[in-house]
Amino acid sequence: MEPPGMDYFCAQVQQKDVGRRLQVGQELLDYLRDPARSTDVEQDQQRLDKVIDELAAWVNSSNFKVALLGLDVLGAFVHRLSGRFKSYIGTVLLPLIDRMGDAKDQVREQAQNLILKLMDEAAPPMLEIDRQTESYGAQPLSLSKLVPHLCAALGDSNSQVRDAAILAIVEVYRHVGEKVRLDLTKRGIPPARLQTIFAKFDEVRDSGNMILSNISGQFVFTASMCTLKVSVEFL
Repeated sequence: MEPPGMDYFCAQVQQKDVGRRLQVGQELLDYLRDPARSTDVEQDQQRLDKVIDELAAWVNSSNFKVALLGLDVLGAFVHRLSGRFKSYIGTVLLPLIDRMGDAKDQVREQAQNLILKLMDEAAPPMLEIDRQTESYGAQPLSLSKLVPHLCAALGDSNSQVRDAAILAIVEVYRHVGEKVRLDLTKRGIPPARLQTIFAKFDEVRDSGNMILSNISGQFVFTASMCTLKVSVEFL
């Protein structure tokens, strides 16, 4: 019997049974850590896409053991693919941000570590922004999907997570403006915390550090030497 390869794992990661996921996840980890066995990882792009999609769903699992294993396996893929993993950043980033607000310390820390690993191995942020913008010009970047996750992190039990979420929301405000303030009033954020955020908005606005311009319903900000268009789709 031939040892399992990517065809096997592509089918097995779709299993919903927790016990089976835990078994297959460990098998996949062992497989990825042995380059001599895992020569077919990138032979079929669609197959690889499916595996990464399913692992992102593992990270969202209500079972924390499955979520942790999903984070482990994604980390192994990042290590294995290195810069070639960058095309999957959009697939895995929001589940990772969600898990940074998890009730369990281990899950939060592992999600944070994987984001740092992505930044370090798959796409150093400013270098990747520069490269993509030079190659393709200004591209739409939606922030509406990110803000709810930042709002959820505002209620995290870890003060560092809360502080980081506030800083990120203030940065969004710098680029987008008052639409963010209006949107936050609909998010059920406790009044005291909301006033703290709005006070920081006021500080940024009054200091003249806003970086926004309204052009055809889109906002433009500068990152490094490049200009990116940011689509705003707040409800």
